[in-house]
Order: sequence, then structure tokens, then C-alpha cells
Amino acid sequence: MAVVEELLRSEADGTISFGNHVLEEKAKKIDFEHCGDLYKVKTFKTMTRLSKNGMFVYGSVPGTSVAHFKETAEEISFRVSGSEDAQITLELNEDTEYEVFVDDKSIGKMKTNLGGKLNISVELAETQEVSVRITK
Repeated sequence: MAVVEELLRSEADGTISFGNHVLEEKAKKIDFEHCGDLYKVKTFKTMTRLSKNGMFVYGSVPGTSVAHFKETAEEISFRVSGSEDAQITLELNEDTEYEVFVDDKSIGKMKTNLGGKLNISVELAETQEVSVRITK
């Protein structure tokens, strides 16, 4: 998967793509409007962070490139790539159980903490793109 050169963009299917995991220095894009919401992304090789309307949505260490990120009341889905394995944190409903799928295979059910954070690890290689889907 290619990096998102413009850091954050709307896709024709109504999703967003963001992040650039090959940047040597931090870059950010703020006040990006998509479907009535304002997004902000900070990204470079060691981290990627996305917020919506001032609230945390997605974070990864090290940095990742994310394609076709879609968030509904019941599910979050996206494709992710990076230079090495990544720890991804998502903001979801607090104290709620979700099933996590990586490349269409369930890796099990996980429960968010009282702050609503869900942490997952994904194995990445430079030429690989991994699909992630999280459902209630």
C-alpha cells in the first residue's frame, strides 16, 4: 500500500485514508472536513495519530498508513500498512466487548477499558497490507 502523501484524504467510497509511515519528521494536517466532522492527523515513521472533532480516534506506534478507515456504531474497519509490526490503539465505547478480525480471521474477543481504549497488535511487513475489522 502506498503512503498517503497528502496525510489525510477522503475516498470515493465515503471512507478516509491517512498517515505516512515513511516520513522522517513529524507532519500534521488539521481542520480536514469529512462528512461534517473535523479531523486532525499527526504522522511520521514512529507514530500516527488521528482525532475527530478534538477526540482521539486512532493511534499507532510505530507510524502506519491507513486506507479506507470507516467507523459506524457497530464496526470499525480499515487496511493498514507499515515498515514493522505495530501497536494500534482505538477509542471505542468504554467497558464493551468487541470481536477483532485481522485479514478476515478472528483473533478473539477483547474488552475496552473504562476509558474506551482497545489495543491490538498487527504484524506488518513493508510490502504487506493488513485488513482490520472490529465489531460489537
